Amino acid sequence: MDWIGILTEASKQVKQTIMPLVGTALAQETYGRGAGGDPKKHIDLQAERALVKTLLNHEISFTLISEESGIKTYGEHPTCYVTTDPIDGTTNTLRGLPFACSSIAISKIPRLDAIEVAAVADIFHEVVYVAQKNLGTYRNQERVESTQITELANVVIGIDFNTWKVAELTKKLNRILLHTKHIRHLGANALELCYVADGTIDAFIDIRGKLRTTDIAAAALIIEEAGARISTLRNTPLTNILSPTETVAFIATGNPQLHQIMLKCLKQV
Repeated sequence: MDWIGILTEASKQVKQTIMPLVGTALAQETYGRGAGGDPKKHIDLQAERALVKTLLNHEISFTLISEESGIKTYGEHPTCYVTTDPIDGTTNTLRGLPFACSSIAISKIPRLDAIEVAAVADIFHEVVYVAQKNLGTYRNQERVESTQITELANVVIGIDFNTWKVAELTKKLNRILLHTKHIRHLGANALELCYVADGTIDAFIDIRGKLRTTDIAAAALIIEEAGARISTLRNTPLTNILSPTETVAFIATGNPQLHQIMLKCLKQV
């Protein structure tokens, strides 16, 4: 099965479905809370439906793992798990801030380290990242590799500060914050991880412990296939289950040497 082609098509269908909704009142209509606990917005539900419709058009039987609908089976004999965050960066999308993506991952078992094919599509720009296990990462059909920069003073680091406990978080990150001057957070973690994969930024950290595995399922494979590193704070692989309620904390860097440097800074704090 041409999973890369199917996921690329699904990503385009998601984008075509939601772009007319961006900035409208209809996009913000809420229908209770999704399986992940966040409000279910009309625009998120439409994105998920576009994905499901594309897969069904290809006569694929699957189990969907989604922040919106939770875990649902389509078809009589599902052959895979499809883990998705239909829109990562919903707040940006609703506000018209041009940084959001759709994320789709395929696996035989529902676990982060079992992802076999992945796609992350930039909703506002003509960019799609895809990866297949042991076959590399591609950005718009061109193979990408992560950065080799290792000096903390020169790296650009994405950090998710989206928490009420920001004072506690900055304390943990103190040594990194003191040694680098280029900190970013753009509001769509899956896409920022893809930026680590292609060398746009050098690292991304989310140690809040509140990000769901559905958010990073696709990006985790994209990171690894680009030669970058992603791990727990203990430097162990991410083996979390794929679920709209399972959360994860991680650090991702462009190369092993930078990974060790940043882990050491975190441990010292």
